[in-house]
Amino acid sequence: MRLAAAAEMRDIDRLATEQYGLPGLVLMENAGSAVARETEKHLGELAKCKICILAGKGNNGGDGFVAARHLVNGGAKVKVCLLGEKKSLQGDPLTYSNVLTAMGVEILEIRGERDWDKVRIAVTFADCIIDALTGTGYKGEVSANLALAIDVINRSGKKVIAVDIPSGVDADNGQVRGAAVRASLTVTFGVPKPGLVLYPGREHAGKVVVDAIGLPAPLLATAPLRQRLLTAAHVKRILPIRRGDAHKGTNGHAGIVAGSQSYPGAAVLCASGALRSGAGLVTLAVGGSLRSLIQAKVTEIMVRPLPDSGGCLGSKAPAAVSELAPLWDVIAIGPGLGRHDETAGAVRAIIRDADKPLVIDADAINALAGHGDILQETEALAILTPHPGELSRLTGLTAAFINQDRIGTARQTARQLNCILILKGAPTVIAFPDGEVFLNTTGNAGLATGGTGDVLTGVIAGLIAQGLSSHDAALVGVYLHGLAGDLAARIGMVGITAGDVIQALPAAIAGLKQEE
Repeated sequence: MRLAAAAEMRDIDRLATEQYGLPGLVLMENAGSAVARETEKHLGELAKCKICILAGKGNNGGDGFVAARHLVNGGAKVKVCLLGEKKSLQGDPLTYSNVLTAMGVEILEIRGERDWDKVRIAVTFADCIIDALTGTGYKGEVSANLALAIDVINRSGKKVIAVDIPSGVDADNGQVRGAAVRASLTVTFGVPKPGLVLYPGREHAGKVVVDAIGLPAPLLATAPLRQRLLTAAHVKRILPIRRGDAHKGTNGHAGIVAGSQSYPGAAVLCASGALRSGAGLVTLAVGGSLRSLIQAKVTEIMVRPLPDSGGCLGSKAPAAVSELAPLWDVIAIGPGLGRHDETAGAVRAIIRDADKPLVIDADAINALAGHGDILQETEALAILTPHPGELSRLTGLTAAFINQDRIGTARQTARQLNCILILKGAPTVIAFPDGEVFLNTTGNAGLATGGTGDVLTGVIAGLIAQGLSSHDAALVGVYLHGLAGDLAARIGMVGITAGDVIQALPAAIAGLKQEE
């Protein structure tokens, strides 16, 4: 499913009129009608319901006016409160407000404190509130009057239905700057908006219903939208196919360069993720001083020693990796390596010399800080899997800034570094150098524990080993990793470990293959 940023949705609306001759008045009619239908589904018999609609002066308010007409026609008692004066309305919203007036429906103009008292009374006795205040075009901090309206809605304790997007939520990035409506249900139009999927907007949206509002299907199908939801249907189409006559050699060989004396577990988790995702062979290359420790923890994984220094990867490690790499189909590097200068230098050399697909995580990403140009020198497209802190060190941007615009930051970094950028979080964002972006739909807060990122790196490497392109492995790996986390959470989200995710991977793969 594709997602439309606010500007992209405006272009779709404009083209619906210019290319298809569909008037904006009709789109507003269809939008308001959709809100009324969903409101009736949400509440039941309208004749028994009292509904308060808080409307703004723009098109979102116009949608609210249309909804009010349909709800009144259905027998509901409707109170419409306009944030401002009716004389300031223009265009289609003015047209539909006049229809309401002609029907005898009062529109309360909110101009002063006495009007706010009337709003509070209306909200108190309402069964449901419809938020038609701002819509997708709103940016920046909320005004004092809008903040007051949002506060009245949120304090009501009533069911709240948002028109297109909860007021105060940025449609492009889900950010809330000051205040935002907390809806029970959001009826969004045409195409879902990123702000309904990204936090904190996702928490404000409640259940999301998408209505095409009569927009021409060819227009929606061909609109140049740059972001989409990563769904089971998409992943299922690109899953590796395990032939009946397969053997370990045909299922690929993943090479993992990871671990140190301080973080041996990260290496084991990464390699186990590769094995559980279906790789035929997995070799874990670790500092020589770690070999016996690691070997005791794994039985199905081959362990190879690399020159180390003080329990960390040493400066002679790149040459040793070069000798092993011809046997591998992919190189994953980073989990648990540590940040010693000698190790960082070795990591950069390994990445620079690699002629195989790369999956770069954790301390290998840290080693690239200030050396991003190395990615331009590699023969294969690299996949980077940072969390916001690692991406902050790589780009110089603050983690707070990154989280305020996860899509934009991931897209820009992928373009600048010519890599596939997997920004871990809720939700995980996968960005490609051409500007394409996917938002993952699996995973839960139980994955917020140490080691799960190392597992993800291994899963992606295992999928590449089986023959998937880096592009497809990034998508499948992120989705399966989250799905395994969801399976593990069935017995309880709190307390999930990275090992639980590893154990759930085969079931996640099998379940996805069985879905119709």
